[in-house]
Amino acid sequence: MVKLCRSCSFALSLVLNWAISLVRSFACSFTLSLVLSTAIAFFGGNMPVAWAEDFNRAFLVNEDFSGKDLRDAEFTKANMRNANLSHTNLQGVRFFGTNLEAANLEGANLTNATLDSARLVDANLTNAILEGAFAFNAKFNRAIIVGADFTNVLMRDDMHDLLCELAQGTNPITGRNTRDTLECD
Repeated sequence: MVKLCRSCSFALSLVLNWAISLVRSFACSFTLSLVLSTAIAFFGGNMPVAWAEDFNRAFLVNEDFSGKDLRDAEFTKANMRNANLSHTNLQGVRFFGTNLEAANLEGANLTNATLDSARLVDANLTNAILEGAFAFNAKFNRAIIVGADFTNVLMRDDMHDLLCELAQGTNPITGRNTRDTLECD
C-alpha cells in the first residue's frame, strides 16, 4: 500500500470527487438525451412544447402559438392582441393583466388559468375549456363563447350576466352546456 502525504491525499480526493461528479453529470445528460430522443421518436415531434416559458410583458401581437403546449407559462401584462392560441394547452397559465383582445382561443384548454384583469374583448373562446380559471376582473365584452366550458370560473357578476346573454352550445370535450357551466338562470 502506498502512503500519501496529507495534502496529496486531500488533492487526490478532490480530483476523484470531481471525476465522479463529471461521470454523474454525463450519465444524467446521456439519460436525459435518451429520454428526450425517445419521446420525440414516439410522438413524432408533433407536439411542440414550451413548458413554463416566461413571456411577461412581451409584445406578442399577431403571434401564432396554435397547437402548442404552454402549461404553466407566464404572460403577465403581455400584449397578445390578435394572437392565435387555438387548440393550445394553457393549463395553469398566468394571463394577469394580459391584453388578449381579438385573440383566437378556439378549443384552448385554460383549466386553472389566471385571467385576472385580462382583456378578452372580441376574443374567440369557441369550445375553450376554462374550468377552475380565476377571471375576477377579466373583460369578456363581445367575446365568442359558443361551446365554452366555464365550470367553477370565478368572475364578477357583471361579466357573468354579460356571458349568460351570449351563452350557447355544448363543449365537445367535456360535454357540458355553456349556459349550465355559467349557472345562468
